[in-house]
Formats: sequence, C-alpha cells, structure tokens
Amino acid sequence: RTDSPVAVETLDDVPEHVLRGLPEDVRLFPSAVDKTRLGVWATKSILKGKKFGPFVGDKKKRSQV
Repeated sequence: RTDSPVAVETLDDVPEHVLRGLPEDVRLFPSAVDKTRLGVWATKSILKGKKFGPFVGDKKKRSQV
C-alpha cells in the first residue's frame, strides 16, 4: 500500500491581499479541524458584529461550509 503525500497549505499559498486585509488581532495558523489547511485564529476577543475586509471571493451560506 502506498499513501500519496498530502499537500499542506502554507502562508505562501495565501494571496497577499488576504494577508493585508486581516485585522491586527487575527492570524492564520494550522487549522484545528483540518491539519492540512490554514485556519483563522484571533489573538484576543473580537466583538460581535465587528467587520473587516474587503471580502474577495464567493460568499457561502453557513450550510455550505
């Protein structure tokens, strides 16, 4: 049996505009859900309703993610 290597997402895979759009207290680190992907982590509490961006991409419904 041969297992194919799994590609692991890194910061090099993230477009520069995404990194620039992150709020000061938000970082990208390995996901707690999927170790091959990056996750969004807050370094301190984010107030409910806080908005940041700009958003670039396709919006998804909660049931799609």
